[in-house]
Parts: sequence; C-alpha cells; structure tokens
Amino acid sequence: MSQSRGATLRKLRASDVPAALQLSAEAGWNQTLEDWLMLVDLAPEGCLAIEIDAEVVSTATLLCYGRRLAWLGMVLTRVAYRGQGFARRLLTEALTIVDQMQIETVKLDATDQGQQLYEKLGFRGEQPVERWKRPASANVPSSGLTSNATPPQDWQAADHHAFGLDRSELLERLARRHAPFSVSCSYLLTRAGRLTTYLGPCVAETPQCARTLIGRALETASTGGWSWDLFPANANAVALAQEFAFTPRRHLLRMVRGKDFRGHEEAIYAIAGFELG
Repeated sequence: MSQSRGATLRKLRASDVPAALQLSAEAGWNQTLEDWLMLVDLAPEGCLAIEIDAEVVSTATLLCYGRRLAWLGMVLTRVAYRGQGFARRLLTEALTIVDQMQIETVKLDATDQGQQLYEKLGFRGEQPVERWKRPASANVPSSGLTSNATPPQDWQAADHHAFGLDRSELLERLARRHAPFSVSCSYLLTRAGRLTTYLGPCVAETPQCARTLIGRALETASTGGWSWDLFPANANAVALAQEFAFTPRRHLLRMVRGKDFRGHEEAIYAIAGFELG
C-alpha cells in the first residue's frame, strides 16, 4: 500500500466500517453498516481506503466474481477532501489488483460526475441503469399468485443463468437478511437500507412472475419507502415499476473495461445494487 502527502492507501478493515458508513451517508446513499460489513467480508483484498490522520477519508470496493468479472463500487471521498485525486489513486490500485488477477472484465455503475474519470481509466459505456423509488404510503396492487413459502433449490441456478456467472456467495449473504420471495424458478430478495428498503436482485421467467414477487414484497412493512435499480432497456421491468407507483430518481451509466460481458438481462428485473452488479 502507498503513502503520499500524509495520505495512506491501505485495505479497508472491519473496524473502519463506521467511518465508511459516514462517507456513504454524507453522499446521501442508502447503504447500512451491514452492507459495508458484507463487502469487507466478501472482498477483504478488494476493499480499499485512504487514511489521513487516522481518519478514513476515501474508499473504493472491488468484488470479484471468479476470474471473469470484477465489480467496482463505493467510490467515495469525504467532501472536505475532494479534488485531491484520492478516487483516482484508489481506482488505479483496484485496477492493478484486477490486472494481477487476470480478470477479464471490470464493471461499475457511474454517476455523471464520475464518468470522465472512468473513461480516462479505460472504461466505456455499456447501458443506462436507473434507480426508481416508491413512497411507503403508495397502494399495492394485488400480486395475484401466491409465492412459495420455501424457496426452490434452483433459484440460485436461475440467477446464474440470468447474470451469467455464479454469485451464490453474495446471494446467500443477502438471503440471510431476508428470505427470498419465490415462484417457480423466479426469485426476489429485499434488504433494509439506511433510508429506504431495497428491492433486488430479482430474476424472473416471465413478467407475471416478476409482478407476483414484487407485489408480495411490497406488502411487507417499509418505513422509508422502496428503492429499485433496473435496466431501462427492460421494458417489462419499467412497466411494472410504473404499475407499482415507482418513479425514476437517479440515472447512472453502466461502464465496462476489458472484454464485453452480458447475461440474459431480459430476465433481470432488479439488479443487486450499484456496488454489487
């Protein structure tokens, strides 16, 4: 790890998670302490921080799905320390790890502010991704079918087919926080966020299956409303978001470095999160 101008680049540790949470909260993001701990636990070598005077002032995370795909996220710098190149330093270190591991593809979901930096580091645009939100007070249309009380054993296989890679370790961590809603080979996971309840990931065989799962999830309690990240290219997902009274709030660009890699995105009704893919 490197050090310059009193700033030390090092691994992010579990003991740093409260400080990391302060960074994401300062940015208005939805991650919780549990989200940060999960990232550090899943990717201890890929979670990076810059420290100044024993204070974490900037972060980036790198979550690897085998040797084919790595996901960059949580690129944050405390407001008082912005403009000093810390994000570039962290991203350069993360990409060095990627290259050393010979990972074929790196992806991230970029804000407008970050796109220029990512392009300079070799990323190119792939497709838009949007965050839609729904107030807790909105009415829930009837979900129609009844989802399984016990998820079928092949719900992770359905995810593998749609996402294109095995991310069972991540899914198992998310499923511990809230059991999957499922019907047939389709599933939906939810989790509590700092501001809103997060809906996703969701993989569904048909729009009707997706509607059933989302309707069931929205029938559960949520004090701050709901957030749902989707591909606007998936017209069925957009139609369901509109039906369930979600409205678009954030527009990001999915970017890629290295080989193109795409799953069966027509079956992906909600992604796992901007920091997870």
